[in-house]
Amino acid sequence: MLSLIKLPRVFTINQVPKIFHEDSIISGYRHPRSSATDCILSLFQLTNETLNIWTHFLPTWYFLWKLVTVVLMQTAWQDSFTWPLVIFLLSCCIYPLASSCAHTFSTMSARARHICFFFDYGALSLYSLGSAMVYSAYVFPDKWVNGSFHQLYIPIAVVNTVICTFLACYSRFPECQSPKFSKVLRIVAFAYPYLFDHIPLFYRVFVCAGEGCTDNDTNILHYNHIALAFLTAFLFATHLPERLAPGSFDYIGHSHQLFHVCGILGTHFQMQAIEQDMVTRRPWLAENSIPITFSNSLGPALLCIVLNFAVIILYSLPLLCAPVCPDKKNDKAPVKTSAKHCHGCM
Repeated sequence: MLSLIKLPRVFTINQVPKIFHEDSIISGYRHPRSSATDCILSLFQLTNETLNIWTHFLPTWYFLWKLVTVVLMQTAWQDSFTWPLVIFLLSCCIYPLASSCAHTFSTMSARARHICFFFDYGALSLYSLGSAMVYSAYVFPDKWVNGSFHQLYIPIAVVNTVICTFLACYSRFPECQSPKFSKVLRIVAFAYPYLFDHIPLFYRVFVCAGEGCTDNDTNILHYNHIALAFLTAFLFATHLPERLAPGSFDYIGHSHQLFHVCGILGTHFQMQAIEQDMVTRRPWLAENSIPITFSNSLGPALLCIVLNFAVIILYSLPLLCAPVCPDKKNDKAPVKTSAKHCHGCM
């Protein structure tokens, strides 16, 4: 069937505007003013984005199955103890889906590219809050439970998600003129909430010793998650291996694909660790930890969604009435007979 469909052609880095360039990726670019149909068809041909899309789209369904299982089998609507897990699993469904959609439709125009990734960043921020929710509910070391830091942990995590989305979205604007600054800003935007969210876990598995340190069999799963998280950050920051051999990993094996795979595997181990902590520590946590209520679980999650959506709208509206990233050296996109030759238009 697909053999009867004319798939969109692909281009080299010199044939697309600078805003679409990827570090050390030479070929496999889609048309910078692709139609929505072209974007969907490109899922079934090999481009430099194809595996970026599928490595997040397929795991979405696995995470969705996990979410449905918890909701139906554990009757989450009747058991408030499972609410943080439900929020976390929902964020695990949203962030890979948002990422796959962003990579799919980001070549419709320069403006569309920015807006697509704004939603991607917002979804990652929600995942950060989901992680904080389950860490607060199930992972905090015994000696920190119900302490001052524990009580302030979720409110600070909500603020961090808004900062994360704000900085990540802003990082797209200086991308053409100062790509290194943009990259550093984006790394900081996501590293900061990750490091804050994991303070109780880092203390529990690396620092704490003796009574009250929650040293159980779950820690090995936490080690796996942490290792994959740092490998994910390393791949995102270094652009290895394609930086060592530009053009050799354009379609298969470049850092963003590996970044996606490591990120999903890390989330999988994180999910396993959280579920195990939740089951094994539930009796003790039910007696000693902060009670889980709407105001410290579902409420902050809804507030996070509203605030992040507001940030995305704040950054998206100006793009609808102003040109994006003019590129004097490369302002001619490939000619497309079905679209007007207008760089940066949606």
